[in-house]
Amino acid sequence: MKKMIMIWFLLYGSLFAGTITIAVAANVSYAMDDLKKAFHELQPDIKVQTILGSSGKLTAQIKHGAPYQLFMSANMKYPEALYADKIAVTVPKVYAEGTLALFSVKAHDFSKGLGLLKERSIQKIAVANPKTAPYGIAADEVLKNAGLYNEVKNKFIFGESVSQTVSYAVTAADIGLIAKSSLYSRQMQKYKMNVNWKEIDPALYTPIKQGIVILKNAGENPEVKAFYDFILSADAQKILRQFGYRIP
Repeated sequence: MKKMIMIWFLLYGSLFAGTITIAVAANVSYAMDDLKKAFHELQPDIKVQTILGSSGKLTAQIKHGAPYQLFMSANMKYPEALYADKIAVTVPKVYAEGTLALFSVKAHDFSKGLGLLKERSIQKIAVANPKTAPYGIAADEVLKNAGLYNEVKNKFIFGESVSQTVSYAVTAADIGLIAKSSLYSRQMQKYKMNVNWKEIDPALYTPIKQGIVILKNAGENPEVKAFYDFILSADAQKILRQFGYRIP
């Protein structure tokens, strides 16, 4: 593990002035380019390095000493745990609420909603792993609350993160329960609502409150604080809305 930590410092360490390193839940990756561009317009001298992954795996890395300075999680559980362990130095705050969508590269009658999952033509369903990805927990809730879980669980293909789940939904599965934010990325915009995808009723799952914290590696770094404040600002929230998030 010590060797791994040293590699992290060499690859991602923010030892150079003007560079900050943040850990970002995979679902936010689709909005991150736009967020970084808007931040750069306000703070042109600050370079933002992003490390993407599932919230669970990023949290494990942080606990083992990865030199990240800020964490944007897909839920509040992981930031709250880091704060309780004094690894995060700010009280976790919600920066957005994520949403789920049912998606397929093939056209379907999405008026059937989740009932599509029972059809014979649907042999593989991409879902995020609930052990590592909060969106996987939400997908579990959806299927259980809809009374479909036991009927379709044998069709699951698990992605370790939301971005991997999207990849599986595009290439290896017939349909997937994915982050709605992914559908606003440049690669996914060609897919049409009610033809290729439909938002899943948010009443079927606990709101996905996504949390942000500054980590102890940041110390009193004003550049990290500047990015933290930006993510909670009206400018960033406008961008997040454009990517399908709800703002609390």
